[in-house]
Amino acid sequence: MPSKSLLPVLALTAVTALLATGCTASTAGDVNADASGDAAASGAPAESRLDLIESRGSLTVCTTGDYRPFTYKDPETGGFSGIDIAMVQDLASRLEVEVEYVQTSWKDLMPDFLAGCDIGVGGVSISLARAEQAFFSDPVLDDGKTPITLCGKEELYDTVEEINAPGVRSITPIGGTNEIFADKNYPNGEIIRFEDNNTIFDEIVAGRADVMTTDAAEVKWVANEYPELCAVDPDHPFNFSQKAYLLPLGDTVFQEYVNQWLNLAANDGTYDAAKQPWWG
Repeated sequence: MPSKSLLPVLALTAVTALLATGCTASTAGDVNADASGDAAASGAPAESRLDLIESRGSLTVCTTGDYRPFTYKDPETGGFSGIDIAMVQDLASRLEVEVEYVQTSWKDLMPDFLAGCDIGVGGVSISLARAEQAFFSDPVLDDGKTPITLCGKEELYDTVEEINAPGVRSITPIGGTNEIFADKNYPNGEIIRFEDNNTIFDEIVAGRADVMTTDAAEVKWVANEYPELCAVDPDHPFNFSQKAYLLPLGDTVFQEYVNQWLNLAANDGTYDAAKQPWWG
């Protein structure tokens, strides 16, 4: 055992050695822990969803099938179509895998996605609530909430204040950002919650609702399909939002792959071809 007189010298020597290696006594014991945590801190999983998709041979896609022009399920054939449907089919072809669709609803989109989908598409708006549970791809479209009503009545509903008035019947699908927007902005009006987003605009035509506030991208398409309905200044929406694709939380490898694919698709004509049947 060293004498008491040598203890300060030995302690100083040990500290000097630690400083020479660039460590301190408090950090030396944390080096292995920091190294093992690097992968987690980077957000990269041990195995990417990209590997699982390729080994499985299929891309599992969550989509509602009720939000044209982005996603639509034909009730007779069961087939899906839309801008985002064409896009995920292109993604699958580049991965050389098949597409497996999981039809969901706006209310159940996140639970169904978290239950096992590889990607969620179909006019999905970026929101902080969703970002707590999933990654997003790079935005594919700038958008914003815009009213649509019977032609000739546009001036009655061209501001939030006019729609947020007693007696104004504002219809919205259940779940998703349209309902959130209506609840927040139209507390003084009458909010009609409607189950079927495929037939919701028929309610305005039939006179059972006055106005619907939804994404500008949708109202532009609806105004072309329904001669009775007119979009209310869709180039100047009430707010700003963006659409993107849902991706598994934490998987930066798959997110980067999807973003690179989107960049290529935006510049090689793929995205324009997907839009053409719907927007021309």
